[in-house]
Amino acid sequence: MKERIPGETELLWEEFHQIVNMTSDELRTWLLTDASGEDALPADAKLPELGTRVLDVLRKRKVDLTGADTDTMRQVVDFVEDRLDGKSPGAEQDDRWRRELMTVGHDPLKPDPSSA
Repeated sequence: MKERIPGETELLWEEFHQIVNMTSDELRTWLLTDASGEDALPADAKLPELGTRVLDVLRKRKVDLTGADTDTMRQVVDFVEDRLDGKSPGAEQDDRWRRELMTVGHDPLKPDPSSA
């Protein structure tokens, strides 16, 4: 028997996957590289907590989501929307701004497939 996903979680899942435009492999590589401060991937790097929680959600099926996962998805959607809504002119050239977004799986320079 198929488990029923609440409508609110269904919508949040879709919104999260639209906002998070990096694959789990891209995000993992980015987090490891960013944590090291160089191009090497250290074994003992301290990764950002929210970024690692995003990785956990990306690896799950919708029916396996927990309450903590939905909290993470909401936090990421709100964080990215706030950063995009409040961006200054030329923000795309601001490396710090882009790094903040990429830490949670959103690359603002990645083309939007829906606008192609």
